[in-house]
Amino acid sequence: MIRWFIVIFLALVFISWFTPLLQKLGFGKLPGDLRFRLFGREWFLPVTTTILLSFVASAIAQFI
Repeated sequence: MIRWFIVIFLALVFISWFTPLLQKLGFGKLPGDLRFRLFGREWFLPVTTTILLSFVASAIAQFI
């Protein structure tokens, strides 16, 4: 179980490092990515970006 915590932690670190690069490429601004303000905070739900990146990761995994 500790391995899964490490994997999830590393995935979150990599995502936080690559977020500015992905935003420059247009990810996070796709139709279906939701931004809204609730309780004085801005919330962001990258639904379309998540599906697209999941598809790309799946395609790469198929070739490996």
